[in-house]
Amino acid sequence: MQVTTILFSSLVKKYLMAVTGLIGVGFVAGHLLGNLQVYSLLGGADAFNAYAYKLHHLPYGLLWIVRIVLLATVAVHVWMAVLLTIENKRARPEGYADNSTVQATYASKTMRWSGVILLAFIIFHIAHYTTRSVPGMKYNETIEKVPLMKEGKPVMQSGEVVMTFDAYTMVVQGFSNLPVSIFYIVAMGLLCLHLTHGVSSMFQSVGLRNHSWQKRLDKIALVYGWGIFLGFISIPISILTGVVS
Repeated sequence: MQVTTILFSSLVKKYLMAVTGLIGVGFVAGHLLGNLQVYSLLGGADAFNAYAYKLHHLPYGLLWIVRIVLLATVAVHVWMAVLLTIENKRARPEGYADNSTVQATYASKTMRWSGVILLAFIIFHIAHYTTRSVPGMKYNETIEKVPLMKEGKPVMQSGEVVMTFDAYTMVVQGFSNLPVSIFYIVAMGLLCLHLTHGVSSMFQSVGLRNHSWQKRLDKIALVYGWGIFLGFISIPISILTGVVS
């Protein structure tokens, strides 16, 4: 009975890791698609501000529901990672039977330290762009004086002109700060590393990755991770080089 309970508990943790990881994968992809609208070919400032306006005017309080779900997802993902790490250390044998076990252990170690840094980045990113409470950060005067999402920049919504917060200028000014951009690029590199291992192992956790699909899923995870990395870092690089201004 005790063995069954322990096994069930471990399986629950792995399923929770997989489900929260899947939610994170979907959010990251959607977040990137929204952010890419800063480019003029995809609409530029007007499209980006209109996108920000829509997000902050979702009906029925959906924005806060999404925020709460995402924060809970991150919390559960981190919590399960810590618990599984403790379990693995307790159950780890003295030696390893083959090289694949060694590789899995290396990937697990990589996931842990990259996950810790990513958690710190998420906290900073929310403080930087959502609550705008990072000490010493310089914001545009219009941004400081205009209440969030009430007025400041005209955009078209349903055929009508509405005034919205100038999120585009905030992003450009934020990434014009070189240390912030460097931290962002490093964090996105770790996110790429995290996703490359996580997307594939997510299927293994729920028993959906067999030997014949392992290489395919690893390639899909690699392509997805690098696509996310290149997409996100293109924004601060474009701002620093003047492509987006």
